[in-house]
Amino acid sequence: MAYEIEFGLTLQALRLKQNLSQSELSKLSHLDRTFISLLERGIRQPSLTTVFQLAFALKIKPSELIIKVENRVRRSRWSRLKT
Repeated sequence: MAYEIEFGLTLQALRLKQNLSQSELSKLSHLDRTFISLLERGIRQPSLTTVFQLAFALKIKPSELIIKVENRVRRSRWSRLKT
């Protein structure tokens, strides 16, 4: 699976865990709501600045966001190897 998709799924899960809408995350991160939607669907890739903006809006460290994406990628690869 592409890294963009894994990032998007991770972002969406973190957003939903905090009961935030895309609009609310948009306001907190100072990013456009449609951009957040594109990120969550894996259509766009985040810049380093975007990762920091999203992490701070979600009240987590940027490194934690990246680690969560990395873990999702590892699980995805592991499940493909098992089938």
